[in-house]
Amino acid sequence: MIHARFNAHLGSFFLDVDLQCPSSGITSLFGPSGCGKTSVLRAIAGLDRHEGAYVSIGDSVWQDGPLFTPTHRRPLGYVFQESSLFDHLDVRRNLEYGIKRAGGNHRRTALDNAVELLEIGSLLERKPEKLSGGERQRVAIARALALSPKLLLMDEPLAAVDVERKQEIIPYIESLHRELQIPVIHVSHLPGEVARLADHLVLLDSGRVKAAGDVHELFTRLDLPLARGAEASAIIEAVVAAHDRDYGLSLLDFGVGRIAMAGVDLPTGTTVRLRLAARDVSLTLERQSGTSILNIFPAVVDDISPDNEAQVTVRLNSGKVSILASITRKSADELDLQPGKPVYAQVKSVALLP
Repeated sequence: MIHARFNAHLGSFFLDVDLQCPSSGITSLFGPSGCGKTSVLRAIAGLDRHEGAYVSIGDSVWQDGPLFTPTHRRPLGYVFQESSLFDHLDVRRNLEYGIKRAGGNHRRTALDNAVELLEIGSLLERKPEKLSGGERQRVAIARALALSPKLLLMDEPLAAVDVERKQEIIPYIESLHRELQIPVIHVSHLPGEVARLADHLVLLDSGRVKAAGDVHELFTRLDLPLARGAEASAIIEAVVAAHDRDYGLSLLDFGVGRIAMAGVDLPTGTTVRLRLAARDVSLTLERQSGTSILNIFPAVVDDISPDNEAQVTVRLNSGKVSILASITRKSADELDLQPGKPVYAQVKSVALLP
């Protein structure tokens, strides 16, 4: 596990967190601006030193009481919001600069691997001014990986690039822990970005941990803000099972059901992540026929929470998968919804997280 504990005054802001994150996959620190996400990341890196703090990764303790390992002695990589490349050096020399400062012959192999993983071999002779925003961030990630880190920290690495460039970079971030098997701690304030990337989620609020756990669970917990409002949704993992070429549809298996959707140009057996918006899920007591809705699943009501005077959010269990439905309070009363009641979830639209 990665364990980080901080209790410190930062001017008028008070940081009081105790984190235990998995030592694999991507952990996202999520919350509104000013909640302490970057402060936590900087403290883990040792860029900010707080008395009484504790930081460890596996058996390696980086800070505990008087023990404090400075940042340059911690085997970590740090990717900032801005790529922070040296404009007077080409990409190759930007990458080599970090290796020379860190030392160690094995860094050369790590650098070669990073260049291949981020697919920046064709960029090595270019100056930063000749790179797109997405290319600059890929170089910044490669520079961090060239240090052979045991932990990669990423502070809103997509904040400075446009939507198109974000879609360019995200697959590379996804591949980091899969290809290199190193844990990543990632900071974001965007639910869509977290839904795409995170395995483990930490919700921060005013310098404190509001909740932490599996990303699928936290997105559907009715006591948390992610499951409320217009953007409420569930995240599910599915496998591409087959393609219906006659109708241009793909069939994706998840737990106890199969989802039909258009636009999935992926080979069978591919695992994908889907987002089901609560506003696109309606409920019936009997399975409907004569409807244009293709995706209808049996489910059981798990919990109900009011959103406002007119709307409620219903959490459903379909096998081991949690789904949210946003419906009117009147509909909930007419269906006599209560925990444990079997229903059918009608999913009008499903989004493949790109």
